[in-house]
Amino acid sequence: MSTTARVPRHAPSPAREAPGGRMRVSHTSGFWAVAAAFTSLMAFGTVPTPLWPLYQDRDHFGATTVTVAFAVMVVGAAGGFLALGHLSDRLGRRRVIVPALLVGIVSAVVLAAWPALPGLIAGRLLTGVAVGLMASTATAYISDLYHQARPERAGSPVPGLVATAANLGGLALGPLVAGVLAEWAPAPLTTSYILFAALMAVLLGLVLVTPETVDTELKAQDRPGRFALLPGRRTAFGGAAGVGFFAFAVMGLFSSLGAIIVRGQLGITSQFVIGLAPFTVFAASAVAQLALGRLPLHRLLITGTLLFPAGLALTALSLYHPALWLFLVAAALAGAGAGLLFKGAITQSALSAVPASRAGVLATFFVIAYLGMGLPSIAFSLVIQHAAVEPTMIGFAVALSLGAVAAVVTAVRAAR
Repeated sequence: MSTTARVPRHAPSPAREAPGGRMRVSHTSGFWAVAAAFTSLMAFGTVPTPLWPLYQDRDHFGATTVTVAFAVMVVGAAGGFLALGHLSDRLGRRRVIVPALLVGIVSAVVLAAWPALPGLIAGRLLTGVAVGLMASTATAYISDLYHQARPERAGSPVPGLVATAANLGGLALGPLVAGVLAEWAPAPLTTSYILFAALMAVLLGLVLVTPETVDTELKAQDRPGRFALLPGRRTAFGGAAGVGFFAFAVMGLFSSLGAIIVRGQLGITSQFVIGLAPFTVFAASAVAQLALGRLPLHRLLITGTLLFPAGLALTALSLYHPALWLFLVAAALAGAGAGLLFKGAITQSALSAVPASRAGVLATFFVIAYLGMGLPSIAFSLVIQHAAVEPTMIGFAVALSLGAVAAVVTAVRAAR
């Protein structure tokens, strides 16, 4: 996320001991604590990805049920973003991050203790709410903490790079950790959830002693609007949101159906290998952003637009010529392209926001992006009930590529 936009009005830097005798860590320590909490919750969100075939075998449901179970998280996330994601601009960042972690812990307990399909749906819905509370707020909180710790480094790309690594790096780690545990640890449908519940509980304690960065004493008339864009930036934001939608569509496909494709089309049953495909998508996305994230906005979007369809085309080709290496290369290219598109889109969204409404604008951006993660994947799962996977993937690749190009053209023109 870009860090060039001004941060909202903040309280003075607090001392080590806050009012009431509660201890606070430094802004620098809080910066890393929030980044770790962000990473853990996003990783928890993708833990079920390599486990979907195990749920299928146990409960005998099809790809559509898997996709719906995955997409329920999107519904929860959209609700969290819309109803609560903006509140950190008014109530403070920590007061939103803490409930996000608490909901995430409850979700992990539900998924571990209630393994039937209703429990899976309920747990995924709660996961989505936690993600909706966390994503936009943590992105803003990381930026705030960095600039209060290092006020002399205005415009530094560090908080944006850390937020990117936490967001997409977390999404990448979830399938990898779950795949390893499912392959070599006992109770594959519960172990990962228990592990992440414990991790989030530890990080919750660290976040509780992180300094607040928003002035919560502002008068009502001075409080920021829920969603406020700078004059003339509506088209820029609309284009950026569209780019986010199509970028997340690829990530949603690999998260919901990637494991099923690997097992069904490539004939691979190892849970570790099954987890590699979604890990590759999200890891390539994070690496591409970290490596090329300093490119000018229009070059970032154009580079992503070139890699995005190339990865989708290779994904379709890998289904006609099944080979794990080809599928993973395709996943890496598609993920890298999607990651660059996402980076450019979230930067443009942040630059379009009135500074004091940054969390609210980012919450709206994430709602649209997460709809992209869910809706196209549901459509894909419905189509493959009546058509072969291979031609469906070709149609999916063409539709997403054309949509991404149109959104990028709109965003680049508006930025100029």
